[in-house]
Amino acid sequence: MFNRRRRDQPLAIFYAGDVHGSRVCWKKFVNAAAHYPAQALVMGGDLTGKALIPIVKGADGTYTAEVIGEVRQARTAEELDQIQRAISTNGMYHLVVDPEEAEQLRSDARRREAAFEKALLDELRLWVEFADERLAGTDAIAYVIPGNDDPWTVDAILAAGTSVDDCDEAIRQVGPHEMVSFGYANHTPWKTPRELDEDEIYTRLKVLTDQLESPGRAIFNIHVPPYDSSLDTAFEVDEELRYVTKGGRPHEIATGSKAVRQIIEETQPLLSLHGHIHESKGVTKIGRTVAINPGSDYGSGHLDGCLIHLEPDRVVNQYLVSG
Repeated sequence: MFNRRRRDQPLAIFYAGDVHGSRVCWKKFVNAAAHYPAQALVMGGDLTGKALIPIVKGADGTYTAEVIGEVRQARTAEELDQIQRAISTNGMYHLVVDPEEAEQLRSDARRREAAFEKALLDELRLWVEFADERLAGTDAIAYVIPGNDDPWTVDAILAAGTSVDDCDEAIRQVGPHEMVSFGYANHTPWKTPRELDEDEIYTRLKVLTDQLESPGRAIFNIHVPPYDSSLDTAFEVDEELRYVTKGGRPHEIATGSKAVRQIIEETQPLLSLHGHIHESKGVTKIGRTVAINPGSDYGSGHLDGCLIHLEPDRVVNQYLVSG
């Protein structure tokens, strides 16, 4: 099998953070097992996209859609496919409708939300099927958790996978390492589905870390980065979700979780993997712990990730990659 390793070889892990519905990025994530190769794939949340784009079929057979502010038209099957790929590459979902259906989606919020969730779940099922097919017959497993942006309905789909391990709020054995996974975030201005108070984050993480047999060898797969770690720097926004400026420039602040930082400082795992803040790509250390946020550029179709090689008691190396 392509990813079987000898016992004297370091364990290879490929980690990726937020892909927000980008089918291209998901495929690259799954294919990373063979490309690098890696024995374990880890994805740290925010799997799903944020928008449904209607493609309206006119009476003359022409298809029209607005994609990121640009009105695009298709008159052939090939042109329609190009529009659909542009939508999915940018982490959105498409739905072909007639003008009447398009108007119903525009005017009826409940109908629009139902269509969006159906498209989201249908796409995620395809992702899990793709991973199960590509990783079948190998030793590789994709450890996947939802992030704060993901609706609760995704959990059952992840649980149905055979090569996808829905490991949120659980401990898994990855080679000689125990891995703690946690998909929640501290509160954000966007009021997303999976947000908790800092005290609750700490309590839930402490329940998990207290079960570790070898904390110093552990891996943390925690969606939100630790507070003030350089992995959590983002532009401040106000209650209206507008950028806060100081001196004429957007103001940068630390947005990570204080509870996550505290649990890292107390436990001192070998490795801590994070996503959530797309623009804070980097590697840092908190005590002896190597902490990584590979960033995210899903809208361009590029997958940002990190290839990490581990020995039982040390991080041998880590490479931030994009492609």
